Amino acid sequence: MNQLPKLAPRSADSHKGDFGRALLIGGSRGMAGAIGLAGMAALRSGAGLVTLGVPDAILGTVASFEPSYMTLSLPCDADGRLVVAAKDQISELADQMTCIACGTGLGRSPQVTDLVTWMYSVLPQPLVVDADALYAVAQHKDCLLEPAGPRILTPHPGEFRRLIGGELLSRTDQEQRAKDLAKTCNAVVLLKGHRTWITDGERTAHNATGNPGMATGGCGDVLTGIITALICQKLDPFEAAQLGAFIHGSAGDLAAEELGQVSMIASDLLRFLPTVFQKMGTGP
Repeated sequence: MNQLPKLAPRSADSHKGDFGRALLIGGSRGMAGAIGLAGMAALRSGAGLVTLGVPDAILGTVASFEPSYMTLSLPCDADGRLVVAAKDQISELADQMTCIACGTGLGRSPQVTDLVTWMYSVLPQPLVVDADALYAVAQHKDCLLEPAGPRILTPHPGEFRRLIGGELLSRTDQEQRAKDLAKTCNAVVLLKGHRTWITDGERTAHNATGNPGMATGGCGDVLTGIITALICQKLDPFEAAQLGAFIHGSAGDLAAEELGQVSMIASDLLRFLPTVFQKMGTGP
């Protein structure tokens, strides 16, 4: 792994506004836990203020997971998925935000796709794009060429294959194509998998932490929250993706040591994030 970025030490007179405002957009009926995990990971990774924008149908459920984040009720369809009308509230709140993330537990529908591509093309804040948001932008690849601000794409190999057009590639070829995609789209690409690959088209890094026990639902949602929080704390998108992958994998390694790989679940990573930050010597 290349030399890791570091968070700046926290001064004695710090206040929550110094560590950024995170807005995470996601969740749908049946997938409330995904956005909850991302929000809790953002809190545990040092973001000063965290707001989860979720469908009204699941607001109470998401709010019940953690009292330390705020929630924003957004309009949804009969199946509990966000609709395009949510852009008015998102746009109004986005102006106050340091970093935005979307995709965790979002679900798929034409309205979700239109909402995500609108965020990608209009919001100037750094945007972490994961899960169903990656599916949405893959439906309208032209939006990838016209981002309104910094973008961090976090696909697993299947999602990446959809982004680049469905080719089945070796890992080496995937990494080269990820570098090409990052350069073409002026984005950071974090390609998940064994030795996760991070690139902005010029800089590259392999991550050496993590283990097969993390191949379980929700772990990617935790990573989204971590990266979002690191951007809130003034790391640039490539640095945040690189350090985020290291922290995420390190928490997974600590969890595996205590619990074993077979029994690990995504929420276990949250419990070990504080230890990882303590070992790094800075941060929360």
